[in-house]
Amino acid sequence: MAVDGDIFLGWLRADGIDGTARDYYVRQLWDWKVGAEVEQMSPARLTVYGRLCAWTLARAHARTGDRIAIASYLGRGNAFDRAVAGFAEAYADQNERDHAALDDAVRSGRLAAERGA
Repeated sequence: MAVDGDIFLGWLRADGIDGTARDYYVRQLWDWKVGAEVEQMSPARLTVYGRLCAWTLARAHARTGDRIAIASYLGRGNAFDRAVAGFAEAYADQNERDHAALDDAVRSGRLAAERGA
C-alpha cells in the first residue's frame, strides 16, 4: 500500500481565550468519508478500532518523510532518543496531574461524572 503526504493536513496559529498565540495542526475532512459510530461500539471493538487508527496514522506519518534525510538530521547520537523519552515522561506526568485534578473536582462536587460508564 502506498502512503503519501496528506494534502489536507495543515497548520494555523490562533489566539486562545487567554490571548496566547498557539499553533495547531488541522485536517480538512472529506464530507463523503464513512465514519465509525464509536458511541455504539463495545469496549472490545473500540479498543480494536483505536489500535487500527493508531497503526494507520503512525504508518502514514512514518512514511511521509525522506528516511535518509531524517536519519541524517538526527545523526548518530542519542540526543533525539533522550528528547523523545523526556517528552514522553513529562507528558505522562501531566496526564497524571490532569487526572488527579479531575478526580478532585468530582469528589468535591465541582464536576459531575458517571463512574464506570
